[in-house]
Amino acid sequence: MARLTKQGHRRQQDERGPEPEPEPGPQARPDPDPEARTTAADGGAEERVGPDPEVEERAPDTPVDLPKRSWLAVLKGTLKEFQDDELTDRAAALTYYGVLSLFPALLVLVSLLGIAGESATDEVLDNMKQLAPGSARDIITDAVEQLRGNGGIGSVMAVVGIVLAVWSASGYVAAFIRSANAVYDMPEGRPVWKILPVRLGVTVLLMVMAVISALIVVFTGGFARQAGALLGVGDTALTVWSIVKWPVLVLLVTFMIAILYWAAPNAKVKGFRWISPGSFLALVIWLIASAGFAFYVANFGSYNKTYGTMAGVIVFLIWLWISNLAILLGLEFDAETVRQRAIAGGHPADEEPYAEPRDTRAWDEQDRRRVEGP
Repeated sequence: MARLTKQGHRRQQDERGPEPEPEPGPQARPDPDPEARTTAADGGAEERVGPDPEVEERAPDTPVDLPKRSWLAVLKGTLKEFQDDELTDRAAALTYYGVLSLFPALLVLVSLLGIAGESATDEVLDNMKQLAPGSARDIITDAVEQLRGNGGIGSVMAVVGIVLAVWSASGYVAAFIRSANAVYDMPEGRPVWKILPVRLGVTVLLMVMAVISALIVVFTGGFARQAGALLGVGDTALTVWSIVKWPVLVLLVTFMIAILYWAAPNAKVKGFRWISPGSFLALVIWLIASAGFAFYVANFGSYNKTYGTMAGVIVFLIWLWISNLAILLGLEFDAETVRQRAIAGGHPADEEPYAEPRDTRAWDEQDRRRVEGP
């Protein structure tokens, strides 16, 4: 985050005077976490980065265990850092990479759904029209229809599309990694050979989850009745599924956001959570913002008068920007819960970083001075 590092804490140490040296002999305690310390070029051990092991032991295990005053600090910190970390600009960058990755991803989706038949693609389009704002859904549905009409929707197109889409969509994940490191105020320390598999692996995982989400949407209406007849499922089960599938889809999308929150930053968090407070908040904000934006475009917007034939593209870009802004806001909220968790464990409130880096091998001297202070 956009706060100073350990200078305030060190100023307090200077006022107290130098700390006494530990006495030699069997009474001296060994380093509780020697692997967490980096090694300088001259072979000496550098200062540990992040909270001490004792802080981790005393900190609450889950965000639910945070005291009430910490949640107020989380809200205040999220609003403050939302501006300091320039999340509106970062959401615009993610929108750019999202546009580059969206249409290759649609190519894969259409290819895979084409194997299941034309009705599967029609079901996805019908449900997609209910989720996106008017002009935005026109952009997406026109692209899907064009891809479907090009023919050759089969195994060869699917393989080529998957390879293209994975690499193109990984650009979005790479941009999100940079944004996540800025939110946690943590320089990227993972080497290329380590960060590239993370980038591609997260991309593949998110695309698989997107395909599963599309399949959930597909299993409705006539397609669901046909599948139910083959499986011997009655009308009651199909009715229950038509209701349950939407909460399942919401949980799946929340899980996709949580994967980004966990894997992207070069900061260790307290394990992986299927649903984090930030991912749930991001989903709620996105749903409300999308509904509000769709209502505004349908009733009050004058994009057609202002932008003419480009109105649909502009509405689509604004909707993507709102979506990315909601995701980044949820990430900021999760980062502030990590900060308050460290403070609750005894970490000084004015000392950063408040999370331990996952890797520091790619840091240069400027990165170390930024994190550890002069």
